[in-house]
Amino acid sequence: MRDGYVARWRGVEYDASPDGGHVRLYSPEPGEGFVEVADGRYRRGVLFGELEDFHYVRTVCEWRGEQFMVLGEFGSWLRLEYVGGDSHTAHRLGLEPYDIGVYQIWVPRGEAEAVREIRV
Repeated sequence: MRDGYVARWRGVEYDASPDGGHVRLYSPEPGEGFVEVADGRYRRGVLFGELEDFHYVRTVCEWRGEQFMVLGEFGSWLRLEYVGGDSHTAHRLGLEPYDIGVYQIWVPRGEAEAVREIRV
């Protein structure tokens, strides 16, 4: 489940992190100019102007007719956060209060519908 910045550089899409006028690109594979920062994780810095595309990606879905962000997955379960903003609906769905006005729940992956990535 992706939730973060993504950049396209030289025709390849990378997880990314902005850093002033630069962007850090992350790859699971070594490549030209990439430095290993952890086992199986490589990083390279490039200027924003060198990018072909840069945006934020979030994974969303529907569950029981309501809109949710997908926060993560564990095995066959998805962690969802309700984005509808209606506390009555959140309580009706049996969602767990996480913070003031924030409701989350674990659901079987097969119950989530229309799972997709969107640009924010």
